[in-house]
Amino acid sequence: MEMTGERQIAAPRQTVWEGLNEPEVLRASIPGCESIERTEDGGFSARVAVKIGPMAAKFTGKVRLENLNPPAGYTISGEGNGGAMGFAKGGADVQLAEAGAGTLLSYQVKAQVGGKMAQLGARLIDATAKQMADQFFDRFAAQMTASAAAAASPAAPADAIEAARAGVPVAGTDTEYLAHPGAPAPITHHGAEGISASGDPVARPGPRPTEDALVISPLRTLLMIEPFGLPLTFWGGSVIMLIIILLMFAFG
Repeated sequence: MEMTGERQIAAPRQTVWEGLNEPEVLRASIPGCESIERTEDGGFSARVAVKIGPMAAKFTGKVRLENLNPPAGYTISGEGNGGAMGFAKGGADVQLAEAGAGTLLSYQVKAQVGGKMAQLGARLIDATAKQMADQFFDRFAAQMTASAAAAASPAAPADAIEAARAGVPVAGTDTEYLAHPGAPAPITHHGAEGISASGDPVARPGPRPTEDALVISPLRTLLMIEPFGLPLTFWGGSVIMLIIILLMFAFG
Protein backbone atom coordinates (compact mmCIF):
# COMPACT_ATOMS: atom_id res chain seq x y z
CA MET A 1 0.00 0.00 0.00
CA GLU A 2 1.29 3.46 -0.91
CA MET A 3 -0.20 6.80 0.03
CA THR A 4 0.90 10.40 -0.42
CA GLY A 5 -0.57 13.67 0.71
CA GLU A 6 0.03 17.09 2.18
CA ARG A 7 -1.60 19.36 4.72
CA GLN A 8 -1.40 23.12 5.33
CA ILE A 9 -1.00 23.87 9.05
CA ALA A 10 -1.45 27.37 10.50
CA ALA A 11 1.60 27.17 12.77
CA PRO A 12 5.35 27.87 12.42
CA ARG A 13 7.53 25.01 11.18
CA GLN A 14 9.39 24.74 14.50
CA THR A 15 6.09 24.32 16.36
CA VAL A 16 4.98 21.59 13.95
CA TRP A 17 8.33 19.82 14.28
CA GLU A 18 8.10 19.81 18.07
CA GLY A 19 4.53 18.47 17.84
CA LEU A 20 5.65 15.56 15.66
CA ASN A 21 8.14 14.62 18.38
CA GLU A 22 5.81 15.06 21.39
CA PRO A 23 4.20 11.78 22.61
CA GLU A 24 1.13 13.46 24.14
CA VAL A 25 0.38 15.38 20.94
CA LEU A 26 0.71 12.20 18.88
CA ARG A 27 -1.47 10.21 21.31
CA ALA A 28 -4.26 12.80 20.99
CA SER A 29 -3.92 12.84 17.19
CA ILE A 30 -3.75 9.13 16.33
CA PRO A 31 -7.26 7.60 16.02
CA GLY A 32 -7.73 4.79 18.54
CA CYS A 33 -4.39 5.40 20.26
CA GLU A 34 -4.52 4.18 23.86
CA SER A 35 -0.92 4.89 24.86
CA ILE A 36 2.35 6.10 23.38
CA GLU A 37 5.69 6.41 25.10
CA ARG A 38 9.17 7.49 24.07
CA THR A 39 11.77 4.72 24.02
CA GLU A 40 15.45 4.91 24.92
CA ASP A 41 16.52 4.84 21.28
CA GLY A 42 14.53 8.02 20.54
CA GLY A 43 11.56 6.25 18.97
CA PHE A 44 8.11 5.42 20.33
CA SER A 45 6.16 2.40 21.53
CA ALA A 46 2.40 2.55 21.09
CA ARG A 47 -0.85 0.66 21.56
CA VAL A 48 -3.62 1.42 19.06
CA ALA A 49 -7.13 -0.01 18.61
CA VAL A 50 -7.92 -0.46 14.91
CA LYS A 51 -11.14 -1.44 13.13
CA ILE A 52 -11.10 -2.43 9.47
CA GLY A 53 -14.46 -3.48 8.10
CA PRO A 54 -15.85 -6.29 10.28
CA MET A 55 -12.53 -6.89 12.05
CA ALA A 56 -11.19 -5.09 15.11
CA ALA A 57 -7.98 -5.59 17.05
CA LYS A 58 -5.43 -3.84 19.24
CA PHE A 59 -1.99 -3.35 17.76
CA THR A 60 1.18 -2.97 19.76
CA GLY A 61 4.33 -1.87 18.04
CA LYS A 62 7.45 0.23 17.98
CA VAL A 63 8.36 3.18 15.77
CA ARG A 64 11.84 4.40 14.89
CA LEU A 65 12.79 7.91 13.74
CA GLU A 66 15.52 8.06 11.12
CA ASN A 67 17.12 10.60 8.77
CA LEU A 68 16.43 13.34 11.31
CA ASN A 69 16.73 16.80 9.78
CA PRO A 70 15.11 19.23 12.25
CA PRO A 71 12.92 21.08 11.57
CA ALA A 72 12.68 20.00 7.92
CA GLY A 73 11.54 16.40 8.43
CA TYR A 74 12.40 12.80 9.16
CA THR A 75 11.70 9.19 8.18
CA ILE A 76 9.44 7.20 10.46
CA SER A 77 9.41 3.41 10.23
CA GLY A 78 8.09 0.57 12.37
CA GLU A 79 5.83 -2.43 12.69
CA GLY A 80 2.86 -3.51 14.73
CA ASN A 81 1.29 -6.82 15.69
CA GLY A 82 -2.46 -7.27 15.97
CA GLY A 83 -2.50 -10.89 17.07
CA ALA A 84 -4.89 -13.03 15.03
CA MET A 85 -5.80 -10.04 12.86
CA GLY A 86 -2.31 -9.90 11.41
CA PHE A 87 0.56 -7.46 11.26
CA ALA A 88 1.51 -4.21 9.59
CA LYS A 89 4.90 -2.70 8.85
CA GLY A 90 6.22 0.12 6.77
CA GLY A 91 7.50 3.66 6.85
CA ALA A 92 6.83 7.26 5.87
CA ASP A 93 8.92 10.22 4.76
CA VAL A 94 7.65 13.41 6.39
CA GLN A 95 8.75 16.82 5.08
CA LEU A 96 8.03 20.25 6.56
CA ALA A 97 8.31 23.39 4.43
CA GLU A 98 7.64 26.98 5.39
CA ALA A 99 4.53 28.38 3.70
CA GLY A 100 4.04 32.01 4.64
CA ALA A 101 3.27 32.18 8.35
CA GLY A 102 2.34 28.48 8.37
CA THR A 103 3.81 25.12 7.43
CA LEU A 104 3.21 22.72 4.56
CA LEU A 105 3.48 19.12 5.76
CA SER A 106 3.88 16.48 3.05
CA TYR A 107 4.21 12.73 3.48
CA GLN A 108 4.86 9.56 1.48
CA VAL A 109 3.79 6.27 3.06
CA LYS A 110 4.68 2.70 2.11
CA ALA A 111 3.16 -0.10 4.16
CA GLN A 112 2.59 -3.83 4.06
CA VAL A 113 -0.06 -5.85 5.87
CA GLY A 114 -0.33 -9.58 6.47
CA GLY A 115 -2.53 -12.18 8.13
CA LYS A 116 -6.31 -11.92 8.15
CA MET A 117 -6.08 -8.19 7.35
CA ALA A 118 -4.65 -8.98 3.94
CA GLN A 119 -7.73 -11.09 3.16
CA LEU A 120 -10.03 -8.05 3.47
CA GLY A 121 -8.87 -6.65 0.17
CA ALA A 122 -6.64 -3.74 -0.81
CA ARG A 123 -9.56 -1.36 -1.49
CA LEU A 124 -10.97 -1.64 2.07
CA ILE A 125 -7.51 -1.34 3.64
CA ASP A 126 -6.61 1.71 1.54
CA ALA A 127 -9.92 3.43 2.37
CA THR A 128 -9.43 2.79 6.10
CA ALA A 129 -5.84 4.03 5.99
CA LYS A 130 -6.88 7.24 4.22
CA GLN A 131 -9.67 7.85 6.73
CA MET A 132 -7.28 7.40 9.65
CA ALA A 133 -4.73 9.71 8.01
CA ASP A 134 -7.34 12.43 7.52
CA GLN A 135 -8.44 12.14 11.15
CA PHE A 136 -4.84 12.27 12.34
CA PHE A 137 -3.97 15.43 10.41
CA ASP A 138 -7.23 17.16 11.34
CA ARG A 139 -6.52 16.59 15.04
CA PHE A 140 -2.81 17.35 14.74
CA ALA A 141 -3.40 20.59 12.79
CA ALA A 142 -5.97 21.73 15.38
CA GLN A 143 -3.47 21.19 18.21
CA MET A 144 -0.69 23.01 16.38
CA THR A 145 -2.95 25.96 15.55
CA ALA A 146 -3.98 26.23 19.21
CA SER A 147 -0.32 26.08 20.33
CA ALA A 148 0.65 28.80 17.86
CA ALA A 149 -2.22 31.02 19.03
CA ALA A 150 -1.24 30.54 22.68
CA ALA A 151 2.39 31.37 21.89
CA ALA A 152 1.30 34.55 20.11
CA SER A 153 -0.51 35.75 23.27
CA PRO A 154 1.96 35.10 26.10
CA ALA A 155 0.42 37.86 28.23
CA ALA A 156 -2.85 35.95 28.66
CA PRO A 157 -3.21 34.61 32.24
CA ALA A 158 -2.64 30.87 32.48
CA ASP A 159 -5.89 30.28 34.39
CA ALA A 160 -7.89 32.17 31.73
CA ILE A 161 -6.31 30.06 28.95
CA GLU A 162 -7.12 26.81 30.74
CA ALA A 163 -10.67 28.01 31.44
CA ALA A 164 -11.18 28.93 27.78
CA ARG A 165 -9.99 25.47 26.69
CA ALA A 166 -12.39 23.86 29.14
CA GLY A 167 -15.26 26.14 28.11
CA VAL A 168 -15.55 27.65 31.60
CA PRO A 169 -16.75 31.28 31.71
CA VAL A 170 -14.18 33.68 33.14
CA ALA A 171 -15.44 36.40 35.50
CA GLY A 172 -15.48 39.91 34.04
CA THR A 173 -15.10 38.76 30.44
CA ASP A 174 -17.35 38.15 27.45
CA THR A 175 -17.33 34.40 28.20
CA GLU A 176 -19.12 35.12 31.48
CA TYR A 177 -21.66 37.34 29.70
CA LEU A 178 -22.31 34.70 27.01
CA ALA A 179 -22.73 31.99 29.65
CA HIS A 180 -25.11 34.18 31.69
CA PRO A 181 -27.09 36.39 29.24
CA GLY A 182 -29.08 37.93 32.09
CA ALA A 183 -25.97 39.48 33.59
CA PRO A 184 -24.85 42.97 32.49
CA ALA A 185 -22.41 42.93 29.62
CA PRO A 186 -18.82 43.86 30.49
CA ILE A 187 -17.93 47.44 29.47
CA THR A 188 -14.38 48.37 28.57
CA HIS A 189 -13.46 52.00 29.32
CA HIS A 190 -10.80 53.51 27.13
CA GLY A 191 -8.74 56.45 28.24
CA ALA A 192 -5.35 58.05 28.05
CA GLU A 193 -2.38 56.16 29.42
CA GLY A 194 -0.72 57.33 32.60
CA ILE A 195 2.30 56.29 34.62
CA SER A 196 1.96 54.44 37.92
CA ALA A 197 4.14 55.02 40.96
CA SER A 198 6.30 52.08 39.92
CA GLY A 199 6.86 53.62 36.49
CA ASP A 200 4.66 51.16 34.58
CA PRO A 201 2.10 52.49 32.09
CA VAL A 202 -1.51 52.21 33.20
CA ALA A 203 -4.77 52.92 31.39
CA ARG A 204 -6.99 55.58 32.95
CA PRO A 205 -10.69 54.73 32.79
CA GLY A 206 -12.58 56.87 30.34
CA PRO A 207 -16.06 58.28 30.93
CA ARG A 208 -18.97 55.86 31.15
CA PRO A 209 -21.67 56.21 28.53
CA THR A 210 -24.50 58.49 29.66
CA GLU A 211 -28.15 57.42 29.78
CA ASP A 212 -28.91 59.72 26.83
CA ALA A 213 -26.26 57.98 24.75
CA LEU A 214 -27.73 54.59 25.64
CA VAL A 215 -31.17 55.80 24.49
CA ILE A 216 -29.93 57.45 21.30
CA SER A 217 -27.81 54.53 20.25
CA PRO A 218 -30.71 52.21 19.25
CA LEU A 219 -32.42 55.07 17.36
CA ARG A 220 -29.20 55.85 15.52
CA THR A 221 -28.82 52.17 14.62
CA LEU A 222 -32.40 52.10 13.30
CA LEU A 223 -31.81 55.16 11.13
CA MET A 224 -28.77 53.52 9.58
CA ILE A 225 -30.89 50.74 8.04
CA GLU A 226 -31.02 51.14 4.24
CA PRO A 227 -33.47 48.75 2.50
CA PHE A 228 -32.54 48.35 -1.19
CA GLY A 229 -29.70 50.82 -0.69
CA LEU A 230 -32.01 53.75 0.22
CA PRO A 231 -32.11 55.38 3.67
CA LEU A 232 -34.99 54.67 6.01
CA THR A 233 -36.03 58.34 5.93
CA PHE A 234 -36.68 58.06 2.17
CA TRP A 235 -39.06 55.15 2.67
CA GLY A 236 -40.81 56.89 5.55
CA GLY A 237 -41.35 60.03 3.46
CA SER A 238 -42.60 57.94 0.52
CA VAL A 239 -45.23 56.26 2.67
CA ILE A 240 -46.47 59.60 4.01
CA MET A 241 -46.67 61.04 0.46
CA LEU A 242 -48.64 57.99 -0.73
CA ILE A 243 -51.15 58.42 2.10
CA ILE A 244 -51.63 62.12 1.19
CA ILE A 245 -52.26 61.23 -2.50
CA LEU A 246 -54.83 58.59 -1.52
CA LEU A 247 -56.64 61.10 0.72
CA MET A 248 -56.77 63.64 -2.12
CA PHE A 249 -58.43 61.09 -4.44
CA ALA A 250 -60.81 59.98 -1.72
CA PHE A 251 -62.08 63.50 -0.91
CA GLY A 252 -61.43 65.13 -4.25
